[in-house]
Formats: sequence, C-alpha cells, structure tokens
Amino acid sequence: MKRHMVLIGLVLTALILEACAGTTSAGNNDSYSNKWRIEVSEGAKSTGTMIFRFSFENQASIDVEVGVAEGARENKVAAVIRDAFRRQLPRDGFHIEKDDGEDVLVKRRGDTPRFALVLITNNVKSVRIRLDKE
Repeated sequence: MKRHMVLIGLVLTALILEACAGTTSAGNNDSYSNKWRIEVSEGAKSTGTMIFRFSFENQASIDVEVGVAEGARENKVAAVIRDAFRRQLPRDGFHIEKDDGEDVLVKRRGDTPRFALVLITNNVKSVRIRLDKE
C-alpha cells in the first residue's frame, strides 16, 4: 500500500512540474509602483508573442503585444520589448530603457499614475520573464 502511495505521489509531482514548466515568474506584481524591471532570461527557441498588461488605479488597462523571432538572444528580446513598449505606450507617460543588456526598465513620467505590470501571455519557447517592482 505504501509503495502505491509513493508512486501516486511521484506521478502527481511530475504532472505538477510539467504543468508549471511553461509558466513565467511574474514577481511581486499585485501592487502599483513608479518603476518596474523586466528581466529576460534565455534566448527564443520559437517565434511567438508576449502580452504585458499595464494596470492603473481608476483607469483602463493597456495591453502591449511583443512579437519575438526565433533565435533572438536575451539581449535582443529585451530590445524588442523596449521598442514595442515605446511604440505602444504614451510617449509622455513613460520612460523605457534597456539596463544591463537583458533588462528593461519602465518608469512613469509626469502625471502618469503608479501602475501594476503583469505578463499575461508568453508562448515564446525558452524565454523566461521576471517582473520586479522597484
């Protein structure tokens, strides 16, 4: 009986690990901040799309779509994220820059309210994203 319970436990653990393998670390993104750091790890092993959501208190959210090409290394993925944010977000509301090659910093400007940042979709194989409130 104990042997069967151990096997069931191992199978359940394997299933949980497999289900979590494609998830992305979103960091502490349940509150608002003036600045967020997006850390990119690994290169793209497939072409795909990431969708980031900027949420504001008492304002509509903004979704930003980022297309990534297969073979892009982490520094290139960070540059693609930066460029997509610059194109799709209000220019006077945010300052967006690369930092340390593979990180992207997003800072609010002027009267832009503090914001929460969440990665809601990432189907680019191998690319891991971590969001940190600063």
